[in-house]
Amino acid sequence: MTNEITDQEACMAPIVELAQGALRGKEIPEGAVFLGVPYAAPPVGALRFREPAPVEPWQGVRDATDYSATAPKPPYAKPFDRLLDDPVKKGDDYLTVNLWTPDPDAAGLPVMVWIHGGAFRNGSNMVPWYDGAAFARDGVVLVSVNYRLGVEGFALFPDAPPNRGILDQLAALEWVRDNVSAFGGDPARVTIFGESAGGMSVTTLMSLPQAQGLFRGVIAQSGAGHTVAKAEDARLVTGELAAMLGVEPTAAAVAEVDRDHLVDTQAALAMELTRNPDPGRWGPSVVASTMAFLPVQDGTVIARRPVDAIADGAGADVALMTGTTAHEFRFFLQPVGLIDAMSADGLRAWVTARGWDPAIIDAYTAAVPGSSPGDVLAALRTDSFFRVPAARLAEAHSEAPAPTYLYEFTWETPLAGMGSCHALEIPFVFDGLAGAQGRPLYGDDLPQSLADAMHGAWVAFAKDLDPGWTAFDPDKRTTMVFGRPETGPVQDPHAALDPFWQGVV
Repeated sequence: MTNEITDQEACMAPIVELAQGALRGKEIPEGAVFLGVPYAAPPVGALRFREPAPVEPWQGVRDATDYSATAPKPPYAKPFDRLLDDPVKKGDDYLTVNLWTPDPDAAGLPVMVWIHGGAFRNGSNMVPWYDGAAFARDGVVLVSVNYRLGVEGFALFPDAPPNRGILDQLAALEWVRDNVSAFGGDPARVTIFGESAGGMSVTTLMSLPQAQGLFRGVIAQSGAGHTVAKAEDARLVTGELAAMLGVEPTAAAVAEVDRDHLVDTQAALAMELTRNPDPGRWGPSVVASTMAFLPVQDGTVIARRPVDAIADGAGADVALMTGTTAHEFRFFLQPVGLIDAMSADGLRAWVTARGWDPAIIDAYTAAVPGSSPGDVLAALRTDSFFRVPAARLAEAHSEAPAPTYLYEFTWETPLAGMGSCHALEIPFVFDGLAGAQGRPLYGDDLPQSLADAMHGAWVAFAKDLDPGWTAFDPDKRTTMVFGRPETGPVQDPHAALDPFWQGVV
């Protein structure tokens, strides 16, 4: 991809030299940005279900002023499509990174690598919320990563390497190690961070020996180390997919399927899992995750559940910050009416089916007087799937020589019934409230002071591995609460509820 440019443009545009060839970016007020930079070859043809392959060198100057294609994916289902941006750009060359830098001619700048969420089937580094200009303004090189999603990234086949999406993330981090100095970054000062599936991804990467030395810090937002599929369960999902497609359950057979048809079938399969979450059909670990395609504990790429590996010392030299929003699961339940539809009998049956102590219902009801059964359901699902796993991750890493930090985001959306829901913190982390203004989740009264505090903590962690509050220990459980009107550290903010989760999560 080379373009002819005028002499004036050649003088103005920032150009960097990589081993693969020269890149032309564009100036921005905060520094410079380079978009759609390939870190691996396009995953098409023989490479579609293989490990990421090296980029072929190019001649001349490659234009890096526009976003690349996005990975094949279905749209978000209604009504979530009006809450989350997920732009689509067709094309094959989507294993790319975007980079924002204060100055390509600088040296030794801290680096943050963003891995997007989207349940391992949606999202891209083209989402407007992920603009890295504010990080560049504050002295950080921000890198955002695309990776293979859904079937192509995570379906388990007998004739293809497992966890191809994770292998893509590893390849992107290796590319950062080898190339970020050309953009002013220091490959020895890398922090990886992500939200939701991205938080699960960075925690997984932290647990892998293959990733040792590629980063020194991890920030896991609303995603911890519990969410992986067992291999035997992932094979059940592959079998269901193959049956829906009418092909053999192999990568070779699925590769013959039209890509758009494959994406549509994947979406239909995910919907079927949601409607009929039968552990006998899909496997208990898949049903527990609520996702059809996700990282697999395959014994090769991912040998163990990440939180267990971290408890045994994996990533001990990596600083960790982890946390959640206060009402994560309201995002998934409120828009489709499940909170209002839940009855007291239904809630008790739901709790009993999981083998939990029914007294937990009374404890959660007492914690927020006036809670409906649906409110309690949302709180239980928030804690069991997000908050308590984040706490367990912090506990698992708390004995490591590198520090651990815990946070909670409590600012509430003006959208009725949603509270401090999943994904709400992202524009605060990226200091991008201008882009969120007026959106359904954000409204018009956005506290810039909260964005200053949260974004500032992320920048401080990238620079010094210290976000500005006391490190976590299992006794005091210091948690930074990012909220309105108050932001500050709190000791053990969920002490009354945590005993119910001992031995459960």
